[in-house]
Amino acid sequence: MFIIGGGINGCGIARDAAGRGYRVGLAEMNDLASGTSSWSTKLVHGGLRYLEHYEFSLVRHALMEREVLWGIAPHIIRPLRFILPHHSGLRPAWLLRLGLFLYDHLGGRKKLRATTTVDLDGPMGAPLKDEFHKGFEYSDARVDDARLVVLNARDAAARGADIMVRTKVIEARREAGLWQITLADQDDDRTYTVSARFLVNVGGPWVDAIIQTAMGQNEAHNIRLVQGSHIVTRKLYDHDRAYIFQNADGRIIFTIPYEEDFTLVGTTDQDFDGDPADAAITGAETQYLLSAASEYFKRPVAPDDIVWSYSGVRPLFDDGASKAQEATRDYVLKVEGDKDEPAVLNGFGGKITTYRVLSEEVLEKIERRLGARGSRWTGDKPLPGGDFPVDGLAALEEELQRSVPELDARTVRRLARGYGTDIRKFIRPGALGLDFGHGLYEAEVDWLVLNEWARTAEDILWRRTKLGLRFDGDQQSRLAEHMKNRKADWRKAAE
Repeated sequence: MFIIGGGINGCGIARDAAGRGYRVGLAEMNDLASGTSSWSTKLVHGGLRYLEHYEFSLVRHALMEREVLWGIAPHIIRPLRFILPHHSGLRPAWLLRLGLFLYDHLGGRKKLRATTTVDLDGPMGAPLKDEFHKGFEYSDARVDDARLVVLNARDAAARGADIMVRTKVIEARREAGLWQITLADQDDDRTYTVSARFLVNVGGPWVDAIIQTAMGQNEAHNIRLVQGSHIVTRKLYDHDRAYIFQNADGRIIFTIPYEEDFTLVGTTDQDFDGDPADAAITGAETQYLLSAASEYFKRPVAPDDIVWSYSGVRPLFDDGASKAQEATRDYVLKVEGDKDEPAVLNGFGGKITTYRVLSEEVLEKIERRLGARGSRWTGDKPLPGGDFPVDGLAALEEELQRSVPELDARTVRRLARGYGTDIRKFIRPGALGLDFGHGLYEAEVDWLVLNEWARTAEDILWRRTKLGLRFDGDQQSRLAEHMKNRKADWRKAAE
């Protein structure tokens, strides 16, 4: 089979399929996770607000997945407690408690802590305005979204999948009982053709464009593009909880401790028209997030607090909802093609949290055409680096600190939480190489290029790590120059 799209859905499908014994190819026109999958709110969560839109099935599946994903990737997925202050002018306290009761019980929670009432006159409410006295605290989890994508791709490749980055699908046509797929390798400036019996189009916000251009179906219109933007500020408070704030317009925002020294604030919801690659936060979105957070915090959040912002486009299935925030977040899968011709599956929508469930459903549909080659397995096998207990992260950090004492504590935490047990493969005492700053050493850069498809400084600083928040211009230029100079060496090593 051949998969178009190197986001979380494409890489998740590739992992599942390769593990069942299928021959798999995947093409991503840019870097892995360079689209919607790296512009999320960085959460594995059930979607508390979706209960108000009666999406109980979506919430239930997402809640069930939290602990499954935590179990297979305890390095990049970790529990996070959320505080929901009661706002007297908005939803009543009894309604909040009812919603959280459902949230606790819909998905069969086992390891995550249950909801509790929290006194906001104590430490957990210290950053908030004095008018907030009572709240509720519940569990979800945080995730490094781009690393989740890359780790799925790595496991797929280890099981035989061919992962092709910076490779664009120019054309896909049916011929002699197969798909003939023309690819353009943008690194080598060459085109070539591969064949497959089954085509999977999970191009995210470009899924309709792929149907229109590569497949020649000009009338395709299946998705509703919804822009979501976030701001990252200097740390707004000292404790380790996230907040979920209700707004008068019925929407919610999160404020989440992020990369130790920052706070992530988001998200927005507004319809988008244009090329998803051009999405950028607007002045109105920035002001919305600042105002929504300032409604709760004692110290207003100001534009000068912002250190970074990002914006992405979600490819939601167009269900005719009147408002962007009401459009379904569930996925829709459509298989096209008569039984005597090669089929295509087009995937619309979906969430980070339910990518593995989506992948299993895709494989069920593929098996009906190509025949079954294995059973469900992805929920039991850890992702690369995740082969340790969910409570074993601290021990892994201690091991790394002892074995490589020249690393500072911040770098130890970052490496353990990004690579898990894989750090043993490339982080060794006395063999770290050049120091590019903020704990990024040559040994890690080599690993990312040779094992994780990184090609540019941006790939490393903003997707494989989040060190772009700390690197200055000179440091970025030094890394980029190093990667340019080492390109031939890396290519030779890969061959």
